[in-house]
Amino acid sequence: MIKYNLRCKKCNLIFDSWFASSKEFDKLKKKRLVNCHSCESFLVEKNLMAPKLINKTINLKDEKKNIHKYQQIKKTINKYQKFIKSNFDYVGENFAYEARSIHYNNKKRDKGIYGTASNQDIKELKEEGIDTHLIPWVENKNN
Repeated sequence: MIKYNLRCKKCNLIFDSWFASSKEFDKLKKKRLVNCHSCESFLVEKNLMAPKLINKTINLKDEKKNIHKYQQIKKTINKYQKFIKSNFDYVGENFAYEARSIHYNNKKRDKGIYGTASNQDIKELKEEGIDTHLIPWVENKNN
């Protein structure tokens, strides 16, 4: 898709329009399918457009703030992970099965469980009234 800035030669209206390609614009114009929506004229041409340039200056102070925020978030996630690993049983890929066993069979456990499940499994568990929570998990050597 390409967006063109167009100008009507008759009424001088400037407007934007999207086309599949530059060739498609030319083909539609030749078939007289491109017209001004104000005066209905077919005297529509591409207008001069300035490219959109992104001039992002790196602000080291902001960059340091962002790095600090990232480190704080990572530290908090690592704390949660440590707590979960210490206080819950890891059931791996069997999370959905184990959660259903606990819920439907009134299976008592000394600890809660954690593991992995697909988005579909999580959705189905919630629809069944089984309380689940998604926790961000960071896998690295420092955990």
